[in-house]
Amino acid sequence: MSVKKNKPTILVVDDDSLIRDTLKSILRGDDFDIAGEAANGEAALELCRQRHPDVVLLDINMPGMDGLEVLRAIKKRFPATKVVMISAEATMERVKEAVSSGATGFIVKPFNAGRVLDDIIAVLNTKR
Repeated sequence: MSVKKNKPTILVVDDDSLIRDTLKSILRGDDFDIAGEAANGEAALELCRQRHPDVVLLDINMPGMDGLEVLRAIKKRFPATKVVMISAEATMERVKEAVSSGATGFIVKPFNAGRVLDDIIAVLNTKR
């Protein structure tokens, strides 16, 4: 008898509901569980506290707390949670800032399903 391993949990955070829905549809299936979704940083932090996701997909540009502020708060409060930043602004400076703040990955909008899945799998396999 084999024990079924729990699927990695993913929290989707973006102020654009269409982006959240697109990401959730990409993630649905046998490989991941959706831990929830949030439209802003405060809600994202509360869901992290409640659900302890393995990975957070986090938009950089959001009203209120921007994604980099949320990233730093997640890494401070939940250091084991891996964070993948999402942005249409993929300048080298922005990517470096995200990585130096604790991001494990970076997905550029617009994204394709295969790339998103590959990036999440790569992040799950990193030690950081």
